[in-house]
Amino acid sequence: MVENAKAAGEESDKLKKKDYERDLRKLQVELCRLQEWVKYKGLRVIIAFEGRDAAGKGGTIKALTERVSPRVFRVVALPAPSEREKTQLFIQRYIQQFPAAGEVVILDRSWYNRAGVEFVMGFCSQAELERFLNLCPLVEKWIIDAGIILIKIWLEVGKEEQERRFLARIHDPLRQWKLSPMDLESYRHWYDYSHARDLMLEATDSKHAPWYIVRSDNKRRARLNCIAHILSLISYGKTPRPTIKLPKRLNRGRYDDAASLKGRHIVPELY
Repeated sequence: MVENAKAAGEESDKLKKKDYERDLRKLQVELCRLQEWVKYKGLRVIIAFEGRDAAGKGGTIKALTERVSPRVFRVVALPAPSEREKTQLFIQRYIQQFPAAGEVVILDRSWYNRAGVEFVMGFCSQAELERFLNLCPLVEKWIIDAGIILIKIWLEVGKEEQERRFLARIHDPLRQWKLSPMDLESYRHWYDYSHARDLMLEATDSKHAPWYIVRSDNKRRARLNCIAHILSLISYGKTPRPTIKLPKRLNRGRYDDAASLKGRHIVPELY
């Protein structure tokens, strides 16, 4: 069973912003290099992020993707399944999101909803959960055998830190949009989610598709540790690139760019 992480407020766990930004930039440079390698070699990668509500999935995914191309690193955050999708195989609506050559698909929650929110909130039965847990390793073996690199990340936030983040969402107008009625229900069901998590890990932490658990009470450290570990799991090298030189602009005569914009709706420069 996964133990709770230390509270982020502890002095010994703090990471200065300048140190965080320095290390994050280094990792993001490596992500750009990985991006070129993925395109060059035609790799197909899936990174599935799971964890409790307020575990830091969104912030980690943002740090992972903010300096790379959305055409290569594609984030998928599917809404609740439609009535039609509820009758499909548990993984069916995710398969159509799988990467083509040269793509990294990042799943902000995945087919593991079946083992988490669906089970805890009563949207699936015990029998449906057991069937999912039995089949999931087999399906993931098929995914990997098809040549896709599958990385599963679980962000583990402690009980006290989750409470602190929920309270921040309640009182901060910039975060209130993050709080949903389902989040409040998940807060009530902390121990049910712990039980569901442990069932999931026991059944699906396989040799071919292991779970990687990231302590996330400290958001900055979690992001750095997570990105560094993802980079360590994908072998990449230096991509050959031609020397780039800016060409000369074509001479179009005395075309006055500034004058051509006179009379247009120019946004006031308030800042």
